[in-house]
Amino acid sequence: MWTFGLVTVDLVAGWVAGLDDVMARIARRFGRVEPRRRARGYLLGLLSPLAGKNSWTIAEAAGDSTPDGMQRLLNNFRWDADAVRDDLRDYVGEHLGEPDGVLIVDETGFLKKGVKSAGVQRQYSGTAGRIENCQLGVFLAYASSKGRALIDRELYLPQRWCDNPARRVEAGIGEQVTFATKPAQGLAMLTRALDAGLPAKWVTADEAYGKDGKFRATLQRRHVGYVLAVACNQKIPTETGSSRADALAARAPDPAWKRRSCGDGVKGPRLYDWAVASLPDTGTAEHGYRRWLLIRRNITDPTELAYYLCYGPDDTTDEELIRVAGTRWAVEECFQTAKNEVGLDDYQVRRYDAWYRHITLAMWAHAFLAVTAAASKGAAIPNETDSFPSPSARSDVSWHT
Repeated sequence: MWTFGLVTVDLVAGWVAGLDDVMARIARRFGRVEPRRRARGYLLGLLSPLAGKNSWTIAEAAGDSTPDGMQRLLNNFRWDADAVRDDLRDYVGEHLGEPDGVLIVDETGFLKKGVKSAGVQRQYSGTAGRIENCQLGVFLAYASSKGRALIDRELYLPQRWCDNPARRVEAGIGEQVTFATKPAQGLAMLTRALDAGLPAKWVTADEAYGKDGKFRATLQRRHVGYVLAVACNQKIPTETGSSRADALAARAPDPAWKRRSCGDGVKGPRLYDWAVASLPDTGTAEHGYRRWLLIRRNITDPTELAYYLCYGPDDTTDEELIRVAGTRWAVEECFQTAKNEVGLDDYQVRRYDAWYRHITLAMWAHAFLAVTAAASKGAAIPNETDSFPSPSARSDVSWHT
């Protein structure tokens, strides 16, 4: 007997109907009745208010006396988690898609004990803010005014894992899996989403991706706009050579700084001071596109600065660049919600393919919640005012004032 806490029967019935629609989309990915039934039970368990969401608790909530059936779903049954991921991407695009949608690449850590789980080792986890024994997952999120959801995932395999045949065999890592950097994994996910026609105009990511020249160049070749964080020492092309991002920021004239919100947070608008400079064409921007340097300054601590390299259509407004920069926080909200509400990090599996299976089903549960919320509330209407750049006096870059 499933337990849903203190919610109305009508609400439960609505959720069950929505879950039936989800299962209708992915049922063909499971060859037989039993794995289909187990997949539905697993999703329903992820969506229910269990204290921990692993094979044991989900099986118990489904009325099973042992977790064997749920464990077979993750470890033994034949089904293609990548095909189920593709169905998820299409579902999100159908319900949350907008032409100016933003794709966000980021990673999150999964703290683990022992050395058996695929990809686990002592490594820096941004989730913990320190070096921990953990797995790292690189994710792609989609955000629009309608909502946000995780749509793709890759497990990061450190080089020492890729070079250890015994560990690979034990964790079920096939020969086709080779070492890939996190930016390369991010590009692979972006390529899948863009090739599938997901409506997206922008990409945003943190410094780990923004500093990667291949990452930026690939997006430019595809004419996909980006707002990518970079470090203070990032070399920026100017009319007189190149300069560090922080050196340029120090020379920004006072009229270049504008106080703007980059979106609402839990405490209201996230206000910062922003400055934008047009960068010279170094031959990398296509006709009709250009590049900018965007700088964010903390209002209460003006020494706290963040820097972004940007690329997009030449009629892009400053407000649009700021909006995209602020959208990057959406992926953090996705991680928090997916971990707290649908057990993204509650899994107890060691095999490489089992990780992908749990994560994919958890992303489906998270997307289902996002789509359900969007349907109940309606699409948000952005409150933006257009602003066009007014170049300042000639300098090494052209500041917008």
